[in-house]
Amino acid sequence: MIKILKLLGFESARVKGSHHFFFNSNSGMTATIPIHANADLSVGILKEILKDIRLSIEEYEKLRRRI
Repeated sequence: MIKILKLLGFESARVKGSHHFFFNSNSGMTATIPIHANADLSVGILKEILKDIRLSIEEYEKLRRRI
């Protein structure tokens, strides 16, 4: 997910504990990614992040295949 955010122009803004905060200066959007022992993101968390960055599941899958 972090690679996709960077591909979309997000930059790491800060880290607090296990949460990484990203900001896109062009759109003003933010995203928070929890990193817990390198565990995969749950479906609910993934959908919430996609909603925050206004990215559809189909668009996410296309980007994921590119990386």
